[in-house]
Amino acid sequence: MFLRPWKTFRTGYKYCKYFSTQTVNISSNDAIVLSDSCVQKLKQLCDGNVFMRLCVESGGCSGFQYKFDLDDKIADDDKVFEKDGVKVVVDTTSLEYIKGSTIDYHTELIRSAFRVVQNPNADLGCSCGASFSIKIE
Repeated sequence: MFLRPWKTFRTGYKYCKYFSTQTVNISSNDAIVLSDSCVQKLKQLCDGNVFMRLCVESGGCSGFQYKFDLDDKIADDDKVFEKDGVKVVVDTTSLEYIKGSTIDYHTELIRSAFRVVQNPNADLGCSCGASFSIKIE
């Protein structure tokens, strides 16, 4: 599957989508869980209509990589996940790769970052947690 950037808003962030125009049905079982540390950090970063966008792109050392951006526009094919007033938005294509995952904010001595943990769709990942390969059934 090939992913490509499809639109750039004034903020300069790019969204990912299949080349295909096929629609994807999303059930309530496709939820993304936001950890408490993720919610706390997003409350510090996001004000007004700003939210975090999570996208899966091709690349990284394992085949696919997670991309986190701050955004203020919601597209027609986006799914919104909300907890305690903060929002995380995922396009339907990326959701197929991360449904059932948890988004966490992790702080270490050398860095702090949002990351996707407990991804049931990931087979292998790199040591930094930024990229993954998908399970092939």
